[in-house]
Amino acid sequence: MQETVRVDLGPRSYDVVIGSGLLDSAGDLLSPWLAGNRVAIVTDSAVGDLYQDRVTESLKTAGVDCVGIVLNAGEASKSWDSVHKVVEWLLQERIERDDAVVALGGGVVGDLAGFAAAILRRGVRHIQIPTTLLAQVDSSVGGKTGINSRHGKNLVGAFHQPAGVLADTATLATLSRRDFLSGYAEVAKYGLLGSAAFFAWLEANGASLSKGSPQHLMHAVRRSCEMKAELVQRDETEFGDRSLLNLGHTFGHALEAATGFSNRLLHGEAVAIGCGLAFDLSAKIGLCPPEVPARVRRHFRSMGMMSTLADIPGRLPDADGLMELMLQDKKVRQGQIRFVLARGIGQAVVVSDVDPTAVRAVLFTTMDDRQS
Repeated sequence: MQETVRVDLGPRSYDVVIGSGLLDSAGDLLSPWLAGNRVAIVTDSAVGDLYQDRVTESLKTAGVDCVGIVLNAGEASKSWDSVHKVVEWLLQERIERDDAVVALGGGVVGDLAGFAAAILRRGVRHIQIPTTLLAQVDSSVGGKTGINSRHGKNLVGAFHQPAGVLADTATLATLSRRDFLSGYAEVAKYGLLGSAAFFAWLEANGASLSKGSPQHLMHAVRRSCEMKAELVQRDETEFGDRSLLNLGHTFGHALEAATGFSNRLLHGEAVAIGCGLAFDLSAKIGLCPPEVPARVRRHFRSMGMMSTLADIPGRLPDADGLMELMLQDKKVRQGQIRFVLARGIGQAVVVSDVDPTAVRAVLFTTMDDRQS
């Protein structure tokens, strides 16, 4: 079974093709998205051994010439050094504007390869082949590309829409449970920000989904992509409604920075904890009913996920230290943090006038829970 979600952006429109076992048909599926017959595959050490040969063989069978580069797996590769390495390699391989950069891997590879394509020759087309749940439902769709800085997460980058996205849900079977649940946090985020019905469906079907139910996986990936496409179509460069996709991310990115962008805390784990904190803050300022944050955390716990600061191993900065890291968030305007909060499940809003004392109170409370 194969389904398609259209991201309608006029001349930058593209399809997200979703299905199981699509990699062996990559040549036929990607060919309509190519202007020429040459691609450069960017992947990492975790994914390359699994899928690079299959994708390359399929492309060559379709008459497409391929070259490839393999990066070290992990968030640390989302750096200036890596993007320099990739761009220099692409130039060495004489990748031209009619060629395409193919990102084969998770969110790190997708963001990095997309950014390299955006700056190479002032813009080369790229195609996303996401192999993790997080990348399939979130980072591969919408054209956000970039790398991390020592100052924070995703602070260097560009909007560069892909020519297409090929999401093979069969690749999710190779993920560790931790990586799968990290991606699931982004799936749950869509329900929390915009669809109470979808979140209720996840509460009912999350356990089956996490066990690999093909039907439930297809529905979760498709519905997530549909919701992201709707927001991207309304606000491509994130000056309005697209900001809602950052529910949980202001807190989450600060936690990732605090843990050194390391395996100590995966992106989705930070998002799950961040969503809980966002609902805590929403309840604290009277925006949502006080029982809602507990429902959010109850679902994450039922899935075996991190849900509070207490779940993060090792030391963290104090509340003031986390606040300082949050001031590097991309949504900060004139030194003021703009939070994505919620009036309830499925009712996210952007709030720009949150009293910092309320934020500190939420963080201090959760820090106390961590220490108790």
